Amino acid sequence: MIARFRLGAASQVIEIASDDGYLLQYFQARGIPVLGIAPATNVAEAARAKGIATDIAFFGHATACALRAAGRAPDLIVANKVLAHVPDLNDFVAGLAHLLPPRGAITIEIPHLLALIEHTQFDTIYHEHFSYFSLLSAERVLAHHGLTVFDVEELPTHGGSLRLFAGHRDAHEIQPSVASLRAREREAGLDGPAAYAGFAAKVAATRDGVRAFFKHTRRDGALVLGYGAPAKGNTLLNHCDIWPEQMPFTVDRSPHKQGLLLPGTRIPVRHPDAIAEARPDFLFILPWNLTGEIMRQMAFIRGWSGRFVVLIPALRILA
Repeated sequence: MIARFRLGAASQVIEIASDDGYLLQYFQARGIPVLGIAPATNVAEAARAKGIATDIAFFGHATACALRAAGRAPDLIVANKVLAHVPDLNDFVAGLAHLLPPRGAITIEIPHLLALIEHTQFDTIYHEHFSYFSLLSAERVLAHHGLTVFDVEELPTHGGSLRLFAGHRDAHEIQPSVASLRAREREAGLDGPAAYAGFAAKVAATRDGVRAFFKHTRRDGALVLGYGAPAKGNTLLNHCDIWPEQMPFTVDRSPHKQGLLLPGTRIPVRHPDAIAEARPDFLFILPWNLTGEIMRQMAFIRGWSGRFVVLIPALRILA
């Protein structure tokens, strides 16, 4: 971003939902003035402790007006993995449009609806997400507030995401990537009911596969344990009716989750060291988007012929 938009000491970067300032610290290290917007006091204070200027607020049109009144004119606004979490979508996007100077740019990262449907990522549908975006749907809400998508990148994160580059109309040259992805989404049927019609049946098939796996392993006396305690894992386990009788516990590296119970299923969460003690036959990876990393961390289970299980796009057993 620094190279593309020629950012320097006279520029401004504002990140919305900046959390503890992890991204902004790299702009600041290059001498670029930054400001984070974060609604949670604890993470905002963590950012401030690192020297990252942070306002504690929910972003929307009123916040944008206050920032403009305070003289803020960001050359780049960053909004990573926040648009799907916004309850008042139009207020949020109106704020982006109001805060952005005429030649400024916005980057927005969102999970890609096309990947969700194609790979049956139903477990990513949960209470924190108010919206699920294709390029087509994102363009409509942005255009409603005078913003145009001028470039798009496809990212591997979260099972498939988009990074949208947006600005005021005619402020930036529109790249071929936009028309290319727009055409692919239309070909996939995202602009009508066709792409969505069979999704429920695909989810039911995945659910049945998970239930069959746990039924067979329990019949055979095999031990299945979980890895991770992500939000998506709770959607999966509750929808598939998996309880401690089938999966006695899961593990997670976060000390904030250890010693607690998963919502609904009440499956205990333990420290990852518990895997070596229990020696499971199968390790069910709940944050499937981190499968490679987790398999490397837990490679030692192969020492007792343990195997990994992943769900997306379909249940698979990996040696």
